[in-house]
Amino acid sequence: MDQNLFNDICLQQLRLSGVHEGETVVVLTRGGERAAYADAFLWAAQQLGAAAFHMRLPSPASASGAWAVGDSGLGNIPKAVEALKGVDMVVDCTFLLFSKEQFAIQDAGVRILTAVEPPELLARLMPTKELRERVEIGAELLAKASTMRITSPAGTDVTYKLGMYPTLSEYGYTDTPGRWDHWPAAFVFTGGADDGVDGKIVLSPGDVLLPFNTYVQTPVEITIEEGFIRDIRGGAGSSGLDADLLRSYIESFDDPRGYGMSHVGWGLDERAHWHGLTQFPGGMGMELRSFYGNVMFSIGPNNELGGPNDTACHFDIPMRGNSLYLDDELIVDAGELTVAEMRPAGGR
Repeated sequence: MDQNLFNDICLQQLRLSGVHEGETVVVLTRGGERAAYADAFLWAAQQLGAAAFHMRLPSPASASGAWAVGDSGLGNIPKAVEALKGVDMVVDCTFLLFSKEQFAIQDAGVRILTAVEPPELLARLMPTKELRERVEIGAELLAKASTMRITSPAGTDVTYKLGMYPTLSEYGYTDTPGRWDHWPAAFVFTGGADDGVDGKIVLSPGDVLLPFNTYVQTPVEITIEEGFIRDIRGGAGSSGLDADLLRSYIESFDDPRGYGMSHVGWGLDERAHWHGLTQFPGGMGMELRSFYGNVMFSIGPNNELGGPNDTACHFDIPMRGNSLYLDDELIVDAGELTVAEMRPAGGR
């Protein structure tokens, strides 16, 4: 994307996020990554009268080959954390999520926006106030529920006991002190009780495995008891390849908490494409997490919700064509939202 166009969309983003004169904004990057993002956000912040600076962390000393969450690159730089706690907004171009440093920065009242997806995707899925309203309606419904049940024609039937953890929403910008969001995003989620998720999830071809950034090719049956995955196997008539990959990846962390059930919810952005991985292979799959009517469950850490599980092993798995019930009320019907206030005004 042309740098001037990138500057303009970052200016739109910071306006939505309430940046104004007298504030201080820092853009956080790592190594040589996303220098153009830093340039664009610094320019945009200055246009709005804010003070702005760029904090660039060293590249990771080594790579494990696995996408491990929770390593912020700030763990041995406490003075950098203190500096970030002293600003109004951090634009995170590194992915701080699930790290104790991000939680400390938020606790200081700093709002954090993660922006790591390709600029073309950021532009196409620019957040809107109308989308925020629909996401927040979904969050209100979810926050009131005591149970969630997910079913599918493939055989999924799993129940989450709710109420232990808060409901969170992502709509792509943040104008509230201490709040984090991710650009782009449009979904709501919460977590089941630590021992309160039971049933079976059957992944079907076309469901999405993140961070593999691949589509399921062969059915996978996942058995869950008391909040933990007890069995992963190929579905009937399947070669079992996807089940083997999923199981092998989790095993590579050598951490039994990697089998814990994490957050769960649904997507609301009608502009997001299910086929998005074919367009932006360099991204981390935020479009897939957000596409309209997907039901997404996650495996691994729940510390984002205040839970005790901080394993580095994490999966987000958006599924197509599933149905979701809150206290026996149908909310997502085979991929279609049933609540009029959550649907786009002009239809899909």
